[in-house]
Amino acid sequence: MKDNRPLARSAAAGLAATALALAAACSSGDDGADADTYTWWDPYPQHDENSAWAERVDACGEEAGVTIERTASDTTDLTNQALLAAQEGTSPDIILLDNPAVSTLADTGMLTTVDELGLDVGGVDENLLAAGVVDDQTYGIPIGANTLAIYYNAEVLDAAGVDPASITDWETLTAALAQVTDNGDKGMTFAAIGTEEGSFQFLPWFWGAGADLRELDSPEAVAALELWTGWLESGYAPNSVLTNSQNTTWEEFLTGEFGFALNGTWQVNSAAEAGFETGVIQIPARNGGIAPAPTGGEFIIAPVQSDAERYDVTRQIVECMTTPEGFVETAETFAYYVPPTAEGQEALLEARPELEPWVTAVREAKGRTSDNLGTDYPKISEAMWTAVQNALSGSATPAEALGQAQADAEAAIG
Repeated sequence: MKDNRPLARSAAAGLAATALALAAACSSGDDGADADTYTWWDPYPQHDENSAWAERVDACGEEAGVTIERTASDTTDLTNQALLAAQEGTSPDIILLDNPAVSTLADTGMLTTVDELGLDVGGVDENLLAAGVVDDQTYGIPIGANTLAIYYNAEVLDAAGVDPASITDWETLTAALAQVTDNGDKGMTFAAIGTEEGSFQFLPWFWGAGADLRELDSPEAVAALELWTGWLESGYAPNSVLTNSQNTTWEEFLTGEFGFALNGTWQVNSAAEAGFETGVIQIPARNGGIAPAPTGGEFIIAPVQSDAERYDVTRQIVECMTTPEGFVETAETFAYYVPPTAEGQEALLEARPELEPWVTAVREAKGRTSDNLGTDYPKISEAMWTAVQNALSGSATPAEALGQAQADAEAAIG
């Protein structure tokens, strides 16, 4: 979930209603489609027609013997447009879509499965592929993944006498924050804003405590929220986390005043150019080990077409994008994507060995709609980020806030 473009909301309540209206019979495609032109939608408006990304897309079309007509929109608009196009029978041949939104489109019946397209996903890491699995059917392939870890300012840690390798669980992390703040610097900055970004950043602590998204008020969930509220109460994290996006969190970290920042793969290049030495550690689980962080990143999916003869070329284009070499090219084009296959990850590490911490983080990551949450996830997430806001602002205790969140989520799901 990178922060250089609007964050996906996947399926908000209005989208879910639209999805139900579409139903499974929403056969898509334009009967008059040009056999030599294939339409492609992606959420990268920052990459124009002269960019390396656009050249890559064009090259996959050329390899398949067709021209690709590419349209780029921001993530939220793209999901809405995809649903509307399916209603109108004008779906593009290929869409790149943020992974939590895949289940929304699949739920309408507007997507082909990988089996229907004849695509082999056997080599894709199961934890990454899971975001595209709905009722045991797989829709699309992740073209890469990004996730969260903890960046640190080596100079601040050195001055406080903190060895980043000593941070292995919540207790040792909190102790490190105490050392940093006792030395006159600031501890940890993160994003607890009342949007999907807030849920995205809270999930590693939630999952790292052993909590389940179907039980927002479990003792494990309460422990995770108590960790965050405890950091604010102790002065280990600033009150600005309540309104911080991932962008503003990063801006705080770049001041050089903080020991730690929770942020993502997409900041790799910026961290390398910071005015101080940086490093990366994994987010620790409550009692040790690596906490699962949520996966960000797009799936390449194929809407249903009225002309089934188009699928063969669609498959060729998708395969071009998802070879081991293709995955690495995507990773290097964006500088923050980790390939979703072991073979692709090894190839990436040969080219960029400094990305090893991020490959490790992605291997341990988890899709937000995994566990067959599907279109329930956005409703659960909204209840969760609201609870985080209420607890951090002091308007409710963590237990009270999460108790209300569970009630709200159950009511929303029905």
